[in-house]
Formats: sequence, C-alpha cells, structure tokens
Amino acid sequence: MAVALLATANACFAQFNLKKALDGASKAAQALTLSDEQMAAYVKESVEWMDKNNPVLPDDDPYVQRLNRLVEGITEADGIPLNFKVYNVVDVNAFACPDGSVRVFAALMDIMDDDELMGIIGHEIGHVVKRHSKNQFKNQLLTGALKDAVAASGSKVAALTDSQLGKLGEAFVNAKYSQKQENEADDCGYDFLVENGRNPWGMVMAFEKFQNLEAEGGQNNSYFSKMFSSHPETKARIERMTKRCKKDGFQRPAAQ
Repeated sequence: MAVALLATANACFAQFNLKKALDGASKAAQALTLSDEQMAAYVKESVEWMDKNNPVLPDDDPYVQRLNRLVEGITEADGIPLNFKVYNVVDVNAFACPDGSVRVFAALMDIMDDDELMGIIGHEIGHVVKRHSKNQFKNQLLTGALKDAVAASGSKVAALTDSQLGKLGEAFVNAKYSQKQENEADDCGYDFLVENGRNPWGMVMAFEKFQNLEAEGGQNNSYFSKMFSSHPETKARIERMTKRCKKDGFQRPAAQ
C-alpha cells in the first residue's frame, strides 16, 4: 500500500511539474507574441536597412530597366503590394520580404534569361504569399539576442542596433525553407506567374540552369544551395513543375 501511495504521489508530482512547465512555456510564448503592426514595423526597418547598406541601382540603370520591363503591371500578390529593386552585388541571389519588397541581385540577372528570371521572382513571391518569409522573420526576431530586445520592448517596437538589423537582413537573404515549403512556393509561384500572364516554364528552366551550373562546379551558387538542399528532390521538383506546364498546355520558350 505504501508503495502504491508513493507511486500515486510521484505521478501527481510529475503531473504538477508538467503543468507548471507548460504554463511557464505558454506565458513565455505569450510574452513574445508580436502584433501585425509590430511585425510590419520590424520588416519595414529591416528592408530600409538592407537598401541603405547595399548598392541599390538607380532607375536609369539597364539592370533596373530590364527588371521593370519584366514586372510591368505586377503590383501586388494576394493583396500584398510589391516593390522591386536591384542590388549591384556579385552574389547569385534574390529574396522577397513579408511586406512585398523583392530584391534581385545583378549577378543573378547576368545568368538568367527573362523567362528564367521571372520564374525565380515568382518562386520568391510564392514564399511571401504562403507566409513562409513572415514566419521565418518572426522566428528570427524571437530567438537569440533579438529575443531579449523584443521582449524588453513590450508592446512597443524595440530599437534595434545596426548589428541586429544586419542579422535580420541575413534572415531574408539566407532564408532556408523545408522541402514542403519549397514545393508550396513552387506551386504558388506557378499560379502567380499564370495569373499575371507570364509563362511558368521559366521556373522549370531556372531550376534546370541552377542544376547544370552546380553539376559543372564552376559556379559558386549560394542561391542553389539554399533553395535545393536535396539533389534528388531538385529533380523531383523539376519533373513535377514540368508536368504542370505540359498539362496546362503552356509552350516551353526557346532559349534566349
């Protein structure tokens, strides 16, 4: 009987501790909840910091004129207003932020034809529409050193240092998503391109080009590394999007 009572007491104590731990975790999560207004303010500040600390090409630059021509008439995605800029940097990359800010690197434009470039832009906007970029950004805000700054600010927007804003900027540039999220962005980007009168084959062609560059080994391609963490999955994604294009009756553009 004493053994049974002891076991019961231990079980109750364990349940009490578990409930206490769960309550504590719930309160901690609640304390770090961000409103949409706070999120928007942090994103705005981060994008402004990125634009200030990267070489943004002017409107009369050929790269910008090309990009503006390609996205002409595309002003929003799922109600999110879009804006586009070109960074004059040597990295092969592009990213889109939760507020609809799309940043394309000049080095990426150098290796992509128009259809391929639109395919990449469509994919990145897919992450925005599916709220992947927003969740990634929120996680970055609520972890590490930034967590303390955000928690201390309460309902206000924390005053972040240049170093902290730089880390948030890295969350945009180097964001890595799960295979499920990449597939969702592929499908959403495909729909976005079609809705805006663009040929979705461009996404397939861009993926194929990255795969070829990676196979050649002559391209230090950080964008490929972050988008395609699994080579077998890359092949599957290309095949899946190819089937969609063929099923929907889209003609593959000739190589430019």
